[in-house]
Order: sequence, then structure tokens, then C-alpha cells
Amino acid sequence: MHSDAASTSVFSPLIEMAIELSAQWHDGTYRKSRWRDPAFEVPTAEALGVPVMAHVTNVALTVQRAGWDDVTVAAAFLHDVIEDANRYGEELRYGELCALMGEEVARRVAEVTERKYDEHGNPRSWRVRKEDYVAALRAASSGAMAISLADKLHNLWSMNESLASGINVFEKGPNRKPLSAGPEAQRWFFRAVLEASTHHADPRLEPLRAALREEIERFERLAATLPGPH
Repeated sequence: MHSDAASTSVFSPLIEMAIELSAQWHDGTYRKSRWRDPAFEVPTAEALGVPVMAHVTNVALTVQRAGWDDVTVAAAFLHDVIEDANRYGEELRYGELCALMGEEVARRVAEVTERKYDEHGNPRSWRVRKEDYVAALRAASSGAMAISLADKLHNLWSMNESLASGINVFEKGPNRKPLSAGPEAQRWFFRAVLEASTHHADPRLEPLRAALREEIERFERLAATLPGPH
């Protein structure tokens, strides 16, 4: 598939295909927690979760609003498809994504994908994965950096909204999984992503940096009110 990265057309077939693939891949998968009450009741005993598609859509719209091209917006919709298995436990390979979406989009997705397993198939630790991710961002394309900033911005905003609502995202609760790392580790990671972005001079990154910096400061204030060591 070929695309014009500088396209200004009102409709983008590339983005439409990215939305369709993302929606299919993430179908039936949900975020770890929610802070708002569901907008409607469901006729089952199951809790209504926040679809992962809500997250990837927010990330893609943030990237688009910051002024990025169709390839980057399409990659933003797909930024988790290599990293995260679908609800059936299947994994999407880089070559498969190339065949579906073209090499430009697949390469940008790969730039923001964490390697969760080592060469022997064993899970890598949270800190090691994050350190490698941050190091790769410094040498990545500016488009990949934009996706990462938008991704972390939405993740941290969601964490802050939960904390502000009295939900401790670091503890297990009803219909809620705790985050994989504590407040201090999370603070380190978001600040490390922010620092990595300074290695890129594209002016379109500055509003994303400013928004993430604001959320980091809000997180630090909210985390300081949590019980126990931070």
C-alpha cells in the first residue's frame, strides 16, 4: 500500500484502513480501570470496561491535532497492535503489518513498540523494557516521538483522573488491575520520555511536550497524597 505522507485530502483511505484494523485487533480488550460511571447499564453481571480503542483513538486524534501527516496518524491508531496480543492471544508480526498497511506505517509503529520478551521468550522486566524504549525514542523519527508523547499524555491523564477521583490505580480493586510499577517508577518513566523528546527539534512536538509536562506535575501532586512510600 502506498500513501502520500503530506496528503491534505479531507478523507484518507490509509487512516480508514488503520482504524478498521485497530478496531478489529483491539476488539474485546479493555483498559485496566475506569474513573467515570458507565453511561448506560448492561444486562449482564459483567462490568462495562473502557475499550482499548478509546485510548488509541485519543492518541491518534491528539497526533492529528498537533499537525502530523496521514502516515503518522495511521500509525498512532495502530501503535499497540504489535506490542499487545488480541483477545485470542494472537500476536501481529511486523511483516504482517507491512503487508496490511505498508512499510512506512509499520516502521513507525515498530519505533514505538516495546519488546516485552527476550530472545528465549521470557518476559523482560518493566524497568528494562522502559529503559530500552526511552533509548530508542532518542534516535526515532519525530513522527514516532509525537505518537509516544500523545500515548504517554493520555495514559498519564487517565491515571491522574483516576487518582483525582479517589481511585488508587496502584492497588488492585473491583474490576481494576493495578499498574505494573509504583508512583516513583512511573514518574521516572514519564519524565524520561519527556527528556527523550528534547532530542527532536520538530516544533509540532512542543505542544505535546507542554501538555505532558503539565500532567507530570499534576501526577506528582496527586501521588504525594497516596498512603505509603512513593
